[in-house]
Amino acid sequence: MYKARIFVNYKPSVLDPKAQVIQNTLTRLGDDNVSHVLVGKYFELTLTAASQAAAETQVARICDEMLANVNTETFKFTVEEMAVAQ
Repeated sequence: MYKARIFVNYKPSVLDPKAQVIQNTLTRLGDDNVSHVLVGKYFELTLTAASQAAAETQVARICDEMLANVNTETFKFTVEEMAVAQ
């Protein structure tokens, strides 16, 4: 079994209004040393696959087809083998 951790964010060229609101609010609250805010989505999937490479291929396909809008978002992920309880 494998655990995938997936992060989806807007592409740098896409305006992120939520991040801008957070950035402006932080500045108003005195946290003007924060220079960049990124808002995104986080997913965890547990899956069974024949190998780590197969799990990574499947997760990439899932991200590309469902979890991220590839026109406006990017994704990155990690896949780790899970320890099996004895």
